[in-house]
Amino acid sequence: MAAPVGGLEAEEGGGAGRRASAVEVSAPSDPAAPAPRCPHGPTLLFVKVSQGKEEPRKFYACSACRDRKDCNFFQWEDEKLSEARLAAREAYNQRHQPPLSRAQCIERYLSFVQLPLTQRKFCQSCQQLLLPADWREHSEHQLLSDISITQLRKPSQLLYPLENKKTHAQFLFADRSCRFLAGLLATLGFRRVLCVGTPRLHEQIRLTAAGDRSNTKSLLLDIDFRYSQFYLEDSFCHYNMFNHHFFDGKAALEVCRAFLQEEEGEGVIMVTDPPFGGLVEPLAITFKKLIAMWKEGQSQEDSHKELPIFWIFPYFFESRICQFFPSFHMLDYQVDYDNHTLYKHGKTGRKQSPVRIFTNIPPDRITLPIEEGYRFCSLCQRYVSLENQHCVHCNSCTSKDGRKWSHCFLCRKCVKPSWIHCSTCNRCALPDHSCAGPKDGCFICGALDHKRSNCPNIGIAKRPNKPVCSTEQVPRQPWLSHTETLSQNKERF
Repeated sequence: MAAPVGGLEAEEGGGAGRRASAVEVSAPSDPAAPAPRCPHGPTLLFVKVSQGKEEPRKFYACSACRDRKDCNFFQWEDEKLSEARLAAREAYNQRHQPPLSRAQCIERYLSFVQLPLTQRKFCQSCQQLLLPADWREHSEHQLLSDISITQLRKPSQLLYPLENKKTHAQFLFADRSCRFLAGLLATLGFRRVLCVGTPRLHEQIRLTAAGDRSNTKSLLLDIDFRYSQFYLEDSFCHYNMFNHHFFDGKAALEVCRAFLQEEEGEGVIMVTDPPFGGLVEPLAITFKKLIAMWKEGQSQEDSHKELPIFWIFPYFFESRICQFFPSFHMLDYQVDYDNHTLYKHGKTGRKQSPVRIFTNIPPDRITLPIEEGYRFCSLCQRYVSLENQHCVHCNSCTSKDGRKWSHCFLCRKCVKPSWIHCSTCNRCALPDHSCAGPKDGCFICGALDHKRSNCPNIGIAKRPNKPVCSTEQVPRQPWLSHTETLSQNKERF
């Protein structure tokens, strides 16, 4: 599950109070120059911006990890490294790659499935399938024995979830949501599903296809290399969705390309569930690269078509996602997770899961389960939650979070039931909001009609990069400040 890039708190939430500084992804001064690499592939270029202040130096940091304890890569954009340091970095990156190559994982898997049931063992301590030659080395570890073929088809139940919220935040779909998604994809007629960061959906599709003897296929792209030991090369690619990096190089990229372009690109959909602490802009850039890969297989007359996408993300990122994908809209369906304490089905009020599905598929084609609390609005021509009442003034079912919203005639829109209209701010906000706090708008000039990226004064605000100085303060890892405010955003936005 992820953080957008352009002014983290400001642009995600629309201005119900934000900090005076933020971190953004920036375009490199020389687009042709390759970005330096960390163990997770090409790094991203970031810049820290402060309202009314000059733009500081840009720096490269890891695209995937949000805590320097997990990946401490840092380099100023204008920093020159010696050959010795570059060689040391390359050696470091190599040491931090998975212990087994993709080919070795496949070879071990094929050997493992040939073993009799009594010899199939899984080391819970090392999270690894064991061959008989490995048993002595793992004799003191916690082992599972008699691993069945059914268990091998559900690796997400064998593997421990990576629950470090600042690195992987690996929350897995609950069975209810997984079955709904798989059933919906089948109902819509998709024959191939590109699962980007959705291992449990990948399992569900493959299990259903095997049971029904259907020809539905799935390809999983995921940063968790542990899945390499459970799938052949046509079913899994070790992949970083924040920088479009295939860890196994061109061979894996071609697997993905062939999957997307099969049948001239017909019958395929991409389903993605990025980390909620990540950044929307690099995710959008990556998804557009996958879309471009799909379009390469399209004929000229089909060039106007869009790759169908389900992007699963919290509802308060709606405006940010639609900024990059204007054809997307948000479904009311609440996605829930097995190993997340809050994002559960059946909760009410503010405790409901904020996770939704953003898609470019017309909403009138998507049926939500009535038995789970959804109804069809004949005016909006889409399914909505029961509490999402149609507003005659807005001419829409306006609720985003599953609660009944109220129409504010002064703001001329519906707002959350916990909000009140503030005559000082001339807008609706939480009762305890600060009227003196910064308003939404441009980080450079403060104007409310545009963001920093479109500010006419952006060139004036820039200043030459300062010379490299070892005493200059290193910015925080760019992911951290946004992750800390997700719970606040849920209520504010």
